[in-house]
Amino acid sequence: MTDAIEPSAPTSSIEAEQSVLGALLADDGAFDQVADMLTAAHFASRDHAMIWTAIAGLATARRPVDALTVHEVLRDRGQDETCGGVTYLARLATGCLTIRNVRRHASVVLDRYAARMLLHAAEQALEIASAHGAVGDKVDQISSLFAGLQREQVRKAPRPIADLAIERIGEYEALSEGRKVAGWPTSIPALNRWLNGGVRPGSLYMLAARPGIGKSSFSQQLGMHFAADGLPTLFLSQEMADTEVADRAVANSGRVSYSALLTGKMEREDWARTTEAMESLAALPLYIDDQPALTLRDIRFKAKLVPGLKVLIVDYLQLTASSRRDGNRNAEIEEVTRGLKTLAKELGIAVIALSQLNRNVETRNTKRPMLSDLRDSGAVEQDADVVLFLWPVREFPKEGRCIVGLCAEKNRQGARGEVGLDFHGDTQRWAESTADINPPARNARDGEL
Repeated sequence: MTDAIEPSAPTSSIEAEQSVLGALLADDGAFDQVADMLTAAHFASRDHAMIWTAIAGLATARRPVDALTVHEVLRDRGQDETCGGVTYLARLATGCLTIRNVRRHASVVLDRYAARMLLHAAEQALEIASAHGAVGDKVDQISSLFAGLQREQVRKAPRPIADLAIERIGEYEALSEGRKVAGWPTSIPALNRWLNGGVRPGSLYMLAARPGIGKSSFSQQLGMHFAADGLPTLFLSQEMADTEVADRAVANSGRVSYSALLTGKMEREDWARTTEAMESLAALPLYIDDQPALTLRDIRFKAKLVPGLKVLIVDYLQLTASSRRDGNRNAEIEEVTRGLKTLAKELGIAVIALSQLNRNVETRNTKRPMLSDLRDSGAVEQDADVVLFLWPVREFPKEGRCIVGLCAEKNRQGARGEVGLDFHGDTQRWAESTADINPPARNARDGEL
C-alpha cells in the first residue's frame, strides 16, 4: 500500500456546503435551482449529506422546508444530534442573506467533489502502478480509471455523427413505411403542415395573445384532441377553476351552448348532447389541475403524476411563480421558460405554454402580433421551439362567431405561416377557416374588430 497523496488544492468547502443548505432552509424555492446539480454524495461533510437528503425528501413530497421540518425528519431517523440539532439548522438558515448565488455555491460543492474523486483515482493509479504485472495491462487499467472519472464530469457524452445518422435512417424508414407518425397532429390542418406533422416530444411551444382572444379555449381544444388520439394530456389551469374548464370541455365536445350549461336552461336535445359529451370525456386520458401560482417544482411534480404523459399545457406563463426574490420579472420568466424547455426534453413530452402579449400590439393599425410583443422577457422567444400568435380579425355577432388569426411566427420545425380560425364562442369550438384574414380596411363588414 502506497502512502496517501497529500493534496495542495482544497478538496472540500464546508462554507459552500453551508451556504447551499442555508439557502434551501431559508427559501422553499431554492431547491428547484440546484435539484438538477447536487446529490447527497457530493457533500464532503457526512452531516451535510444527511441534511441534504432530508431536505430533498421534503421538497420532492412538496412539503414545507425549514429548520423545524428538516429537524423533525432527522429526529425521526435518529440523526438530529449527529447533524447539530435544530440549533445548527437554524444557524444555517439565518446565515443565508440571499439565494441569488445558490447555483454558484453549488458549483463549488461539485468542483470540490470532483477534486476528491480525482485524488481518489490518483491513489488507485499509484496502487496499480506499484503492483506486479505487465506495464501494458497497468496502463489500460489506469486509462480506464480516469476515463470513467471524465465520464462522470459530463451529463451526456458526445456521440459520433455516424452513429446518430444510422439511428436516423431507421427513423426515416419507420416514417416512410407508416410505422411511426411524424408528430402528434393537432385539430388544425394548417398548423400540422407548418409543424411537419404535429407537436413533438422534447419541444416547447409558445401560444401567445392579448387577453380575451381565446388562447385558453384554443389550447384546451388542442389538449382534448391530443387526448382523443390516446395521448395522456395534462392541462394546468392557473387562471380558470377546474369546474370552468370542465364546462368548456362539455360545451366543446357536445356542441352544447356554454351559456345554457351555466344557467341550466337546456332543452331536451341539449341534455342528450351533454350526456354524450360526458361519456366521451370520461374515456379521455385528459387531466386537469387548477392550482394557482405554480412553481417549476410543482409543474414537474404534477407532470410525473400523470401516467405516460405526452402533452403538457401550462395556462399561462405569467401566472407561474418563480423561486427568485429579487423582483426582476424578466429573469423570473426566463427561469420558467428555461425550466419548461428542460422539462420537455427530460420527460420526452411536448410542452405548450400560453403567454400574454404586451400592449404595443394595440397601438398598431394591424393587430397581428410580432415577436417583440411577447411580454416580460426575450427568453420566451429564445427558449421556444415554436411561437404561435392569435389575434382578432372580424366578428359576426348575428352568427355568434368570429374570425381569429393564427400564425407561426417562429418555427424550428418547419415553415412560418398564417391562417384564419373560425371560433364559435358559445360552444367553445375552433376550426380552420377559408376567410381572408388580411382584408382591406375599407371592405370590412359586419362588426369588424
